Amino acid sequence: MSLFQVSHAVRQDRPDVHLDRVLRRVVLSGVALVLLLPLARASTDWLGWLPLWLVGMPAVAWWALHRFRLPVRGARSHRTAHRRRSPQARRIRDRGVALPRAA
Repeated sequence: MSLFQVSHAVRQDRPDVHLDRVLRRVVLSGVALVLLLPLARASTDWLGWLPLWLVGMPAVAWWALHRFRLPVRGARSHRTAHRRRSPQARRIRDRGVALPRAA
């Protein structure tokens, strides 16, 4: 088996650990800068809106590293929350009482 075949045999589901760690630190430091420094919430002519570059772009890069997967936490409870266990309640109308009409 050649080196090329071995690299394809490794599962590609897990992202690179070192790049994941670097991107996580960049996102967290960008969030800290935006929250703590008013200058980091500004907009410049050269770069544009700074929170986009300090938080948004690194967060999207981190998300792309994980192949745009959505978080799986709470997925099971989310699916069961939409399933109804009993039929929907219906309003009972009393046909003997007429409702007043608006003019």
